[in-house]
Amino acid sequence: MPKINVYLPDELAEAVKEAGVPVSAVCQRALEQAVRRLTAIRETVVADLDKEPTGALAHFTARTRTVLELAVERARDAGAPRMGTEHLLGALLDEGTNLALHVLRAMEIEPEQVGRDLVRRQPDPSETAVPDGDPRRFDGPAATALELAVTEATALGHNYIGCEHLLLGLAVEPDGVAGQVLRGLGAEPKLVRRAVTAALAGYVHLRAESGQGRQVASTDVREALAVAVRKELEPLNRRIARLEEHLELNPEG
Repeated sequence: MPKINVYLPDELAEAVKEAGVPVSAVCQRALEQAVRRLTAIRETVVADLDKEPTGALAHFTARTRTVLELAVERARDAGAPRMGTEHLLGALLDEGTNLALHVLRAMEIEPEQVGRDLVRRQPDPSETAVPDGDPRRFDGPAATALELAVTEATALGHNYIGCEHLLLGLAVEPDGVAGQVLRGLGAEPKLVRRAVTAALAGYVHLRAESGQGRQVASTDVREALAVAVRKELEPLNRRIARLEEHLELNPEG
């Protein structure tokens, strides 16, 4: 039977040893579930999402389904044989109202810059040609990004897949154009995860206030979410700054 090595952070590895967790059985079960979910996503055809979705897309919010439809349009317009991560990220920008964009702005990453970088990194469709080309289907990295979005949502205790989870999945996925663009602009997975968590907490707070009769303007929402995200990221940014000073990497030096 072939072996697959699993690397864990030191603290987690020690905790697993102390608890006597059956690593092989747990990993096998998790991998079986991941393969089933990923296979289902790869076999999914993004068709008419106006109807109640089923299968792999059952828990995607209406806004996320809109993003998928826009991604199909982008892939078709580009002559791509499959929908890629670049089309998903571009569709997030096209939709224009989702929480993922608030998260990016709060991280001081302008969606317009993301769009420009995407344009510069568009792959040549001829290089990714497949015999049964269909832009309604996901390519490998896009399917992985969606699987990661599901995983991130589950880890956060959410029973839905929103645009913020999709942003996380795109940032974590290692091979697609979208992840390369996002990480190149500073949207590292750990930072995005903390930013999404802070933005969701801020959004819940704003909704609670609006439910009490207080009118909340869209500009107030954007500013409040930005404040929540920056507050969450501030300690991490300070540690990074201290590390840069220690390594004499201060750009002003």
